[in-house]
Amino acid sequence: MSTIRCLIVDDEELARALLESYVGRMPNLQLVGLCKDPMEALRVLGEEPVDLLFLDIQMPELTGIEFLRSLSQRPLVVFTTAYSEYALEGYELDVADYLLKPISFERFVQAVNKVVDRLRSHSPAQAGKDFLLVKSEHRIHRIRYEDILFVQSMREYVAFYTTEGRILSLGSLKSLEETLPPGQFIRVHKSYIVAAARVSALEGNVIHIGKEKIPIGANYKEEVMRELFK
Repeated sequence: MSTIRCLIVDDEELARALLESYVGRMPNLQLVGLCKDPMEALRVLGEEPVDLLFLDIQMPELTGIEFLRSLSQRPLVVFTTAYSEYALEGYELDVADYLLKPISFERFVQAVNKVVDRLRSHSPAQAGKDFLLVKSEHRIHRIRYEDILFVQSMREYVAFYTTEGRILSLGSLKSLEETLPPGQFIRVHKSYIVAAARVSALEGNVIHIGKEKIPIGANYKEEVMRELFK
């Protein structure tokens, strides 16, 4: 299995340092970043692909549980907390594991092994899906891939433009790019992913999808031409 990219989110410096040292001892883990609060974590998630969150629960302003509920595209999560009363809610959110502080290295390794098993078992299932689950305004939308026209990044949100209209959801284009089936979708700009089958024309540095005109970023032009117009 490839390296698991992980992010540590904890408001306590000592807790972050301990988890960082544990991650450094695991050859299958790559640390993407250390965050002291959920808002900082949201920024990292918007810039980097993340497979696993080590997420504290009790944090100022926004708890780990509230933060997790807000994400439309969730990495796997291991909760790290000093409070056992949140265990049930954690498992209801389908987290991979729940670590009680103080966390021993042995217990940390067990959690990582659970994550590895989860990633192995979920990969084939993801490949067979023809839809995406997207949370928006307290609803979970089931969007079929064939109904997506294009997706636009809007700061900490992504807007799905479909045959039925627009759906706005918290998330990042980078994470979404890792989720969408390859071949069906292509990144054409830092702010746009388009459905390849929906592209109807090329006009300079702009592609047409129905009446919409989507810009092509300079860094993506070569791949767009190779994948869509050759």
